[in-house]
Amino acid sequence: MTLETMDQTYVLATYARNYTHFVRGEGSTLFTDGGKDFIDFSSGIGVNSVGHGHPVLTEALCQQAQNLLHTSNLYLIEPQAQLAKRIVELSGYDMRVFFGNSGAEANEGAIKIARKYGETHFDRKRYKVITLENSFHGRTITTVRAVSFPLTQFRAVSGWI
Repeated sequence: MTLETMDQTYVLATYARNYTHFVRGEGSTLFTDGGKDFIDFSSGIGVNSVGHGHPVLTEALCQQAQNLLHTSNLYLIEPQAQLAKRIVELSGYDMRVFFGNSGAEANEGAIKIARKYGETHFDRKRYKVITLENSFHGRTITTVRAVSFPLTQFRAVSGWI
């Protein structure tokens, strides 16, 4: 069974797959199983790419993996607390940092915060969210419905705002 056939047989198709098969990366360059090279402009769809195979990042990841790979957000995580402190200090705002698992979770949180602010800081409640048609905000029910099926609290618009 080929890798493409295995993918088509066992992976749920939630979007059209490009069957270019990358096997390694160096910096911003990706290499296919056939040796062809590409500049990585898409990385993980909606995430920032830090490149591939950078020795400093590789060393940091290996060092952390030798100690602890993952714990739940229910527990104290030292690097997370240090990063949050750095982000707040660099921002110059009196704020707190939310670490999410995905862009969908970040967008879901932003929608909730915006709606809560609109409901509590104005005489006339402001809870509607403006989204763009044919845009992607994630795969949670709220972020999907924000574009696909506008509800009373969402207003989908065409073009740029």
